[in-house]
Amino acid sequence: MGIEMQQQNGTSVTMKTDFNSEIFDDDGRPKRTGTLLTVTAHIITAVIGSGVLSLSWAFAQLGWIAGPIALMAISIITFFSSTLQANCYRSPDPITGKRNYTYMQAVKAYLGGFQYRLCGLAQYGFFIAIAIGYTITASISLAAIKRSNCFHQNGHQVECHEASYPYMIVFAIIQIILSQIPNFHKLSGLSIIAALMSFAYALIGLGLAISKIAAGGNDVRTTLIGVTVGVEVASNAEKVFRVSQSLGNIASAYFFSTVLIEIQDTLKSSPPENHVMKKASAIGVSITTLFYMLCGVIGYAAFGNHAPGNFLTGFGVYEPFWLLDVGNICIVVHLIGAYQVFSQPFFSVVEQWCCNRWPKNKFITSENGVTIPFRIFWRTITMFKLVWRTLFVIITSLVSMIFPFFNDMMGLIGAATFWPMGVYFPVEMYLVQSKTQRFSTKWIWLKLLSWACCLVSIVAGIGSIQGLISSLTKYEPFS
Repeated sequence: MGIEMQQQNGTSVTMKTDFNSEIFDDDGRPKRTGTLLTVTAHIITAVIGSGVLSLSWAFAQLGWIAGPIALMAISIITFFSSTLQANCYRSPDPITGKRNYTYMQAVKAYLGGFQYRLCGLAQYGFFIAIAIGYTITASISLAAIKRSNCFHQNGHQVECHEASYPYMIVFAIIQIILSQIPNFHKLSGLSIIAALMSFAYALIGLGLAISKIAAGGNDVRTTLIGVTVGVEVASNAEKVFRVSQSLGNIASAYFFSTVLIEIQDTLKSSPPENHVMKKASAIGVSITTLFYMLCGVIGYAAFGNHAPGNFLTGFGVYEPFWLLDVGNICIVVHLIGAYQVFSQPFFSVVEQWCCNRWPKNKFITSENGVTIPFRIFWRTITMFKLVWRTLFVIITSLVSMIFPFFNDMMGLIGAATFWPMGVYFPVEMYLVQSKTQRFSTKWIWLKLLSWACCLVSIVAGIGSIQGLISSLTKYEPFS
């Protein structure tokens, strides 16, 4: 019988062979081996990222009431939308239907070509933005290691400046090497390590905040409504912009909808993928929310309304310096893995498009080009993959050097993706799949949820753009 086989270069060919269910899945592709553990690791790697570092700052803008409420609301929305999205991996039936290998394919299957193109614009724009954001964050953490040692040796009152640009280059070199991993399915080990690192630096941050509170003499100021006009901020407009940006920061701390379908495509077919994915989402979002709430609440209690934008690099705490260093190393290791989790789907779609567009071009399709060292981990790759993926890392690194603004970038990424990728498309696909009648109670409630989240994204985007503009007016590139 004829089955579809996917080559390393992304092209698909049909081969006549006897179907072996022990080797191939129902779509003719090599047997998937993902489990509840591996997909949960992927989710935690994608979710618990650099966003956790800005939560104490976000709570400082929102205060004791709105901060926890905003965090819980976004976590519940994230879990709810992920359950809708998990059912869209197969179409039209969520258990026996045809597989959708990417988020874009799922949107195309349920919503058609126009929304498919909109989804592609949002999703791949997000992948580029997150690569930039992670490069900035990793370089800040590497620079903070040098600064913490400077403060330890020379005293806390000394001005210890350290440029982040050299560390962006170091991070880029690492990503150029790791980007030659063939595809998303080969990332399980890297994701598990990255997930463990995310737990490590979140716990270190919590420990440092608790130690600051326990040390006594903590004269920080906290309020029910966050930063106060005339005290921490100069005007009502600045207060509004900061609140808006903080919503974007919290939203950015929860993004994984952009790679949920790609993660689900790594799962074994039994038990049904959507069932396992819903369990993994529940576990991942629950663990994440617990950590986030602890980081936000304890971080705000420790640093108050003057909480730094990044609580491990803002030096609200200086000692023990070695623990700060360990925490920042964990951040870097985590971001090395998270960068690949978000970049591999983008690499794949560009390579697939090029193979389909120029199937006879040997530069694109030939696998006799370059062999990466340590063949125990990587196979021979095409010259096109080597050049294209290297170019992607270089370009995102250059943009990071021009706009190295952590809080503003995280807020903007969250604002731009929270509604379209995390709420709008999952809701619309679910309405089509479930054949929900227009203007029924369920239809009305889901539409209201979608438009409410759209409003949050717009408000958060305005705040982040204002913050970015404000930072740019004071910044000299490469200075």
